[in-house]
Amino acid sequence: MRPQFVTTRRVEFVDTDLAGIMHFSNYYRYMEQAEHEYFRSLGLDIHQVNEDGSIVSWPRVKASCTFEAPARCNDLLELRLLIERKGVKSLTIVVEFWKDEQRLAHGKLKTVCCRFRHGEPMQSIEIPPPYSDLIAEAS
Repeated sequence: MRPQFVTTRRVEFVDTDLAGIMHFSNYYRYMEQAEHEYFRSLGLDIHQVNEDGSIVSWPRVKASCTFEAPARCNDLLELRLLIERKGVKSLTIVVEFWKDEQRLAHGKLKTVCCRFRHGEPMQSIEIPPPYSDLIAEAS
């Protein structure tokens, strides 16, 4: 996999279980943080408040993670992100977790671009510019 975005994250004590191994639920938090940093690297906001008060955001409709080796307290992880698929309204994001030359886990998030208006149900929408202009499917 050739990532489109790379960030690092140190496993903190609070992220681990009694054995000092990163708890499985934190992989999902780390994936979301990598996604947010990716958006920021493009000058985008994951939670965009518009002038009319509506909000464009990206709720998850599917998330998975496969674990191959443990991440431990104080490990410095490299998170490698790519956009596997860019649909009309959704993104499929893959994140791999690496420590040195070993892949520890890989996860996938499917997110849908939605508009939120006060007092109305959320509405899925086509990915608007500049998101559609700046986010590219991996080649």
